[in-house]
Amino acid sequence: MNTIVTDEPAVASVAPKAPSKTILLVLPGVLWMLLFLVLPMAMMVYVSFWTQTTFKIEPTLTLQSWITFFSSDTYMGALWTTVRIWLIVLAATLVVGYPTALFVGLFVKNKTLQTVLLVLCVIPFWTSFLIRVLAWRPMSGKEGAINIILMKLGMITHPIEVLLFSELSVIIGMTQIYCVFMVGPIAFMLGRIDPAIIEAAQDLGASFWRIFRTIILPMSMPGVVVGSIFVSVMVLGEFATSSALSGRKVNLLGNIIVTQVGSLKWAFAAVAGVVLTLLMGLVVAALLRVVDLRREL
Repeated sequence: MNTIVTDEPAVASVAPKAPSKTILLVLPGVLWMLLFLVLPMAMMVYVSFWTQTTFKIEPTLTLQSWITFFSSDTYMGALWTTVRIWLIVLAATLVVGYPTALFVGLFVKNKTLQTVLLVLCVIPFWTSFLIRVLAWRPMSGKEGAINIILMKLGMITHPIEVLLFSELSVIIGMTQIYCVFMVGPIAFMLGRIDPAIIEAAQDLGASFWRIFRTIILPMSMPGVVVGSIFVSVMVLGEFATSSALSGRKVNLLGNIIVTQVGSLKWAFAAVAGVVLTLLMGLVVAALLRVVDLRREL
């Protein structure tokens, strides 16, 4: 007689799931971003539609401030000046910063020396931002150090007046101040290149320019993009450098915001702030499309 044994599946007791550790880790950052980024930006957009009069502002929604902004030569001129100076400074920091990063990150083999050189690049940041900006005034003035040196060398006979209180002085000052933000990321990416790859290309007879075009430049592009984002965000939001070095002759969007806030014209300031934020967002989004930073980094 055969005995049939039936195995019934064991029913395991399902314990209630504990709160996800991921949610607990992300929650503080999400709350911080909501309170100090999303909420202020939403409030800025809301205030930009308030009714602004000469002496007061009312929470009555209207498009008048936006119409005034885009129909004003002053505001639109500040917008185009901001874009123009941003493009010039971005190009200047790349032209100055890339060769410096190339030397530090690729040609200097000693890691200690690399660190020392990068520290030297950031030494100006040991002082106040305002001091670094104002230091250009005695250097670039008609009787400043640059003109004195050039005249003593016989390179010029009269002081170069355009070096101060002009758009050129603003560009020079911003390039010097923000160049290090381009050098750091590019030098970091160049330091990750395996020297064996370059040696193999040299053994196969590749010239330096071909190695640079096919190996060095593509592998350093993430650093270029990160440095460009750093420089772009800071230059687009600038107001102090232009005020100090141009004698208030160069008005950026940042200067417009400061002026409107000082005049208690919150709606106009909010409109300029929204436009500036959208401009920054478009620039960052465009730069992120150049290189997939998640994959490269």
